[in-house]
Amino acid sequence: MPANHTLNVRIGKQILIFWLLLIITPASFALGEKSWLATSSANQFTLVDKKSATTLLIDEHDFPGVQRAAKNLQRDIENVTGKKPSLVNSISDNTAQLIIIGSIGKSRLIDHLIASKKLDVSKIRGQWDGFQVQVVEQPLPNVKRALVIAGADKRGTTYGIYSLSEQIGVSPWYWWADVPVKKKTEILIDETLQVTEIPKVKYRGIFLNDEAPALTGWVTEKYGNYNHQFYEKVFELLLRLKANFLWPAMWNNAFADDDPQNMILADEYGIVMGTSHHEPMMRADKEWNRHGKGPWEYSKNPQNLYNFWVDGVKRNKPYESIYTLGMRGQQDEPMSEGDNIQLLEKIVRDQREILTKQFGKDKLTDVPQVWALYKEVQGFYERGMRVPDDVILLWCDDNWGNIRRLPTPEERKRVGGAGVYYHFDYVGGPRSYRWINTISIAKIWEQMNLAYEYEANKIWIVNVGDLKPMEYPIEFFLNMAWNPEAWPTG
Repeated sequence: MPANHTLNVRIGKQILIFWLLLIITPASFALGEKSWLATSSANQFTLVDKKSATTLLIDEHDFPGVQRAAKNLQRDIENVTGKKPSLVNSISDNTAQLIIIGSIGKSRLIDHLIASKKLDVSKIRGQWDGFQVQVVEQPLPNVKRALVIAGADKRGTTYGIYSLSEQIGVSPWYWWADVPVKKKTEILIDETLQVTEIPKVKYRGIFLNDEAPALTGWVTEKYGNYNHQFYEKVFELLLRLKANFLWPAMWNNAFADDDPQNMILADEYGIVMGTSHHEPMMRADKEWNRHGKGPWEYSKNPQNLYNFWVDGVKRNKPYESIYTLGMRGQQDEPMSEGDNIQLLEKIVRDQREILTKQFGKDKLTDVPQVWALYKEVQGFYERGMRVPDDVILLWCDDNWGNIRRLPTPEERKRVGGAGVYYHFDYVGGPRSYRWINTISIAKIWEQMNLAYEYEANKIWIVNVGDLKPMEYPIEFFLNMAWNPEAWPTG
């Protein structure tokens, strides 16, 4: 028998075993997470039985994004079981059990549980994006027990909600990749469940880039443009993957200029917005083509560029944003002046001046700012250019999945910290790679584990091209960003 035939048979058997395991596994496991579902009826909280689904209770004054996620959980439970739970803001007498959802300091329900010492949130209080999930006995008068989902902020609560959705059988990719829902007649949660999660990397996100013609053609056909109807689908996906940061599509588009609702809804959902490594001060590259005056040259046209950036900060001031500092040429090119470090340092000073005037001197260090050391910009840094200590240094890979440099022990002392800009997709020299999952999971783990060990943990953002077909590496990258320690070498 030919050797290649034997190999093909062996591989075929392994694939068959893999799919059989997926089919017979009774519980739905989130990638890298332990199941929340009960294995027997002896120790369980009944989420859904053969007759009905447990009511969802949420404070009407909680964050709009949390309210939306709760409605999606209601729909997810119905899609899994065929039974739609009630979603209420108050309870009637003699309610046996509930699912209580809320954000600390925003939900009277959660705050009451804390004050009555029914719920201890000391591990997540004040923790960025943290959440906890547990069963609480007699949480309210006439309520026997409740499954409580509590968040430290609006995203934390949302992550807890969507974690439950994934545990019961709804993939984060149910819409984007048509992943079928795992049908069940009943859902039982382990009554001993104690989940406390806080992310290890602060800003975790993706960059929609190199998006024409594939993604842009589809978006144009389905939505007309990169408007809020499209981005709502992206925001929900990010939250279901426990991400919180986005660099939007920018080849021929401008996120905030294309549709004013884009920015409003991003903030409502809880998505922190930024602009890419060569788009300073929350202004998209294409906005200069539309609204700019004169050349994109700070040495020749400083006042018009300064005013352009002022308008970007004013527009985004009400919303969570990370401001990109510095300046590169338009369309991802080096500045035409060459390696003029003094000019670049003046640009950063002027950009910081704009932020100071808009936010106040005492608030400047609270405004997230990033300097991307991409391509030739890293050379400026190596030749001595520096930015203020509170600015995040965004180290970059070589466009092929190899991080070029990470912080030294001295650089790790910087208040602003560091992050990484990574690539699953690239258009440029010496050659482009698109529409293929090129970077292996093992390599992603190796490089991002190095980033974590070297404390580049403020931002992890990855260029994902058209989004599809990068579902697998995107999910791995964002799960690892949530907790790199969950993916050990063994």
